[in-house]
Amino acid sequence: MTKQTHFGFTQVDEDQKAGMVAKVFNTVAENYDLMNDLMSLGIHRIWKSFAINQASVREGFRILDIAGGTGDMAEAFVKRAGKTGEVWLTDINEAMVRRGRDRLLDKGFILPVAVCDAEKLPFPDNWFERVMVSFGLRNMTHKDKALSEMLRVLKPGGKALILEFSRIWAPLASVYDLYSFNVLPWLGKHVANSEESYRYLAESIRMHPDQETLKDMMNDAGFVLTRYHNLSAGIVALHTGMKPYSI
Repeated sequence: MTKQTHFGFTQVDEDQKAGMVAKVFNTVAENYDLMNDLMSLGIHRIWKSFAINQASVREGFRILDIAGGTGDMAEAFVKRAGKTGEVWLTDINEAMVRRGRDRLLDKGFILPVAVCDAEKLPFPDNWFERVMVSFGLRNMTHKDKALSEMLRVLKPGGKALILEFSRIWAPLASVYDLYSFNVLPWLGKHVANSEESYRYLAESIRMHPDQETLKDMMNDAGFVLTRYHNLSAGIVALHTGMKPYSI
């Protein structure tokens, strides 16, 4: 019997989810950055800036940006890693990778890019000082496998950072639900021509593990010194963890 997983609030076969997520991002790639600004009133830039600062990237670091989309995080990292560093922009969705690559080229940044599955990363063990996934983990079918892969490719003492929508402070939940299930699909319909894609976004946030659950998942994967920072009353959380020097 085929295993089931969630695609938003809908149960689907596990082997169908990746294709369904791909369809969402193929649809929204062209307007992805604009929609991020509109949906968050620009606050996503503050969330990402916080994550970048927490990464503490130094000259010469190797950094893997998983589900890197249009490349805004990779751009910030390559500026900090410098000419001796190595920053990979990766995403499972080819349309997003192409948009990210072209956006970075237009700004004068040439860096390696790859279309790859976060659950089967094509990189050697103990290669990167930092691994980042920004607003991508909730779309992955097997989050435990993705976390294990992040740990594998990190060097001992390296740091993983997961920036993702999370569980909002309870007194604000009803207002947030009203916004998520009404305003987001409306913006999706009128700006990105895809109401369904942004309804999926709202649903996928509710299906994603809350702060403590994700922290436990990182511990189970083998990370140490795990912690999280709630941002904007928990709309978003930044989880961090380190690869131990011996496993």
